[in-house]
Amino acid sequence: MPIFPNRETVLCMSLAGRPGTFGVRFHNHLYEQMGLNYYYKAMTTQDLPAAIAGLRALGVRGCGVSMPYKEACIALVDEMDASAAAIQSINTLVNTDGRLKAYNTDYLAIAQLIEHHQLDPNSSLALRGSGGMAKAVASAFRDAGFKRATLIARNEATGRALAEQLGYAWQADMGDLRADILVNVTPIGMSGGAAADELAFERAAIEAATTLFDVVALPAQTPMVVLGQSLGKQVITGLEVIAIQALEQFVLYTGVRPTDEQLRLATEFARS
Repeated sequence: MPIFPNRETVLCMSLAGRPGTFGVRFHNHLYEQMGLNYYYKAMTTQDLPAAIAGLRALGVRGCGVSMPYKEACIALVDEMDASAAAIQSINTLVNTDGRLKAYNTDYLAIAQLIEHHQLDPNSSLALRGSGGMAKAVASAFRDAGFKRATLIARNEATGRALAEQLGYAWQADMGDLRADILVNVTPIGMSGGAAADELAFERAAIEAATTLFDVVALPAQTPMVVLGQSLGKQVITGLEVIAIQALEQFVLYTGVRPTDEQLRLATEFARS
């Protein structure tokens, strides 16, 4: 049995403004459990073009891309998969002999969760956020047939542009708007952030909703999720999103799909 890592080890990595540990633990746990000679490392950079050139030069097999690089990477790749091209946002790069193909497994994860949780496309939707992840989430809802949607974003330029692109309404804040499904795609509620203890939506809006979807993964129990659970709402957490998108990245990098049990154990290990 070979000892990993060695000179044959395949390197995968991630680029993020604020690197986390979930992906590192998730991928490396699966590599070890499945006997794959791969190793995953989280990194950040102040020179994105040089970092992407390094992927090619060093033969890095795969790279997860997080904020603030999701859109800036577009000009640096060779090919865009439909999952990334449709929304012009990248979260995964796959390197095949120096040729980089871009994907968006965030989009794939949201689409799977909409189907898995049987969300009704006739429901009204309010989605807070207008960045790269919000583009992936809102696009997945649009492609699932949701038409009664409002994008909530304080940044009028990005908010209006994304809303118009999707055929949705835009508002700077929630105001008196009420919706069946509330989706948070902002850092509100994120551990370590300035708004870690805040609700992503006003309590009255949460009480009026039937489903709460918080894309924040750390912690999985954000203030909005905790309140929603106490009120008996249907709740979808960011932990579900990050696990599925990481799984799809793993498959793209290795060509191997773990079992449901292996996914469950890797997710538990990654968040422990």
